[in-house]
Amino acid sequence: MKVTGLTPLWMLLSLLCGHLANAADHEDVVKHAIKLHRGKGAVITQRKQWVMESCRKLSGLLRQKNVVLNKLKSAIRAVEKDTGLSDEEKLFQVHTFEIFQKELNESENSVFQAIHGLQRALQGDYKDVVNMKESSRQRLEALREAAIKEEMEYVELLAAEKHQVEALKNMQHQNKSLSMLDEILEDVRKAADRLEEEIEEHAFDDNKSVRGVNFEAVLRVEEDEANSKRNASKREVEDDLGLSMLIDSQNNQYILTKPRDSTIPRADHHFIKDIVTIGMLSLPCGWLCTTIGLPTMFGYIICGVLLGPSGLNSIKSIVQVETLGEFGVFFTLFLVGLEFSPERLRKVWKISLQGPCYMTVLMIAFGLLWGHLLQIRPTQSVFISTCLSLSSTPLVSRFLAGTVRGDKEGDIDYSSVLLGMLVMQDVQLGLFIAVMPTLIQAGVSTHSSIFKEILRILMLIGQILFSLAAVFLICLVIKTYLIGPYYRKLHAESKGNKEILILGISAFIFLMLTITELLDVSMELGCFLAGALISSQGHMVTEEIMSCIEPIRDFLAIIFFASIGLHVFPTFVIYELTVLLFLTLSVVIMKFVLAVLVLSLILPKTSQYIKWIVSAGLAQVSEFSFVLGSRARRAGIISREVYLLILSVTTLSLLLAPALWKAAIMKCVPRPERRSST
Repeated sequence: MKVTGLTPLWMLLSLLCGHLANAADHEDVVKHAIKLHRGKGAVITQRKQWVMESCRKLSGLLRQKNVVLNKLKSAIRAVEKDTGLSDEEKLFQVHTFEIFQKELNESENSVFQAIHGLQRALQGDYKDVVNMKESSRQRLEALREAAIKEEMEYVELLAAEKHQVEALKNMQHQNKSLSMLDEILEDVRKAADRLEEEIEEHAFDDNKSVRGVNFEAVLRVEEDEANSKRNASKREVEDDLGLSMLIDSQNNQYILTKPRDSTIPRADHHFIKDIVTIGMLSLPCGWLCTTIGLPTMFGYIICGVLLGPSGLNSIKSIVQVETLGEFGVFFTLFLVGLEFSPERLRKVWKISLQGPCYMTVLMIAFGLLWGHLLQIRPTQSVFISTCLSLSSTPLVSRFLAGTVRGDKEGDIDYSSVLLGMLVMQDVQLGLFIAVMPTLIQAGVSTHSSIFKEILRILMLIGQILFSLAAVFLICLVIKTYLIGPYYRKLHAESKGNKEILILGISAFIFLMLTITELLDVSMELGCFLAGALISSQGHMVTEEIMSCIEPIRDFLAIIFFASIGLHVFPTFVIYELTVLLFLTLSVVIMKFVLAVLVLSLILPKTSQYIKWIVSAGLAQVSEFSFVLGSRARRAGIISREVYLLILSVTTLSLLLAPALWKAAIMKCVPRPERRSST
């Protein structure tokens, strides 16, 4: 609130006199203040005299401030009427006067804010922690606003300085004739200024008054260098480029996403170093796992563990690494769909639809039973059970990569059933992400609103089913009318130039994941469907595209599995190894038994033998539980301890998965096919 004139003065005097009249009620506080400001043993008359002198000084300053404001207004009017000044000189002088006016008004406001703060403190109870917390919060907000205002004033001073430089240049240009080169450079300078004004986004000014925007205090950290002199010069450059790291009071770290000046190219050197480090360390870790007979993906996870927060803590751009790793999932599922033809999908669609649904329902039922016995909230039990019911599609895709899976006469291929059930689980993942806000509200809602929450969940399920129907209708249209001509055009344009083919296929993948994302279905399903649609063009097309996309998939998959290792904490696993092993074995055995039970009911009698292989492939926990767990922890559905347990159980189940898969392959697959499967 802007306060000027005599009214603030009388407000100030009345507040101070009110504090003086109530001195008997705050005798201890007053005595302590006198000891601090006037010395020990000061008498009451001296205290009164000190207060009155302070009031007189403050009233004199306020009167002087009003006089100065009137003079500034007169000076601004005089500058605007002065015809002897150029536009740049007028702009500079007026800008300077306005900044000084704002400084005077803000200083006055700070005085009255301090007095109101003192009044609140004296009226409060020093034993009331809640009241003191609220007062501290209000002071913190005031300091944040003051910091923002000071920052804005500093920016305005920089702009005024720029206007001053322009005015001096204009004066120099008027006093001397310019050469042709100077005139060209002057025109270029003006054009560059116009360009900066056109492309500059006033994001701070545009968003500071938006609802839900809060002011935060942050630390600006420069990268440490051994050579302090070199670091000092580098800091000056980075100060202009905005490449420093910001840390808020919650220990979240931020980096630059969009610079103020878009004309200067920038690169996030932290992210570059992280990718280079992961690439170099993944090679020996992958070699080590290959030597001891483990899949290379575990070497990449170990790489993430060594470089992550639980190891060397050398990865600075964790969010950026995880984001890049998501593309590894996209291309992995695309290649899965490329191998999983629509003919196979039609053959096992009933099993793929029924199996995951039955398993999820049984897992939730067991979760609610154990939650009731252990007195766990139903929302938390449902969330944990749903997380544990999901299985890892990228992991199983690696198990099935390069296998020769010919169907026996009248039998069903185990890989078709397994991949079909995993794709359905990806659909359930999208459904569960959509239902999570309802779970959050259900956790804090009363019993009277349970019926409304059930209706809301049913409406969300209906919306997801409608979205799935729309997705498959779009796929039918694309397969019938678009995919054939599109691929033939790509193939014709890419002769001798593979980059057109790679770009065209990548664009089609991104189109499909965008469609499924817009329809509130998981992006992973869109990638799988993109591969399935292209595979309908024949075996030769599949082989050509696979040879181009596989190297991209392999590199991005390394980043993805390394990003999983960033969330693995070996110290926690070691401390709670007994409990975690018991929980992991219980989850793996339960999923295996439930899968065998469900498949025994829905598989044909001639294909019952594949239930052991499919159950072994499903007997682990999906890496997407990391994503679901982090969202649930932020939303308050689960506690920190439960979140760490989910992460650890997921990691251990993924480590046990290769052994269980090999055992099932050795038992159920004939020897010629076994060699290709392992």
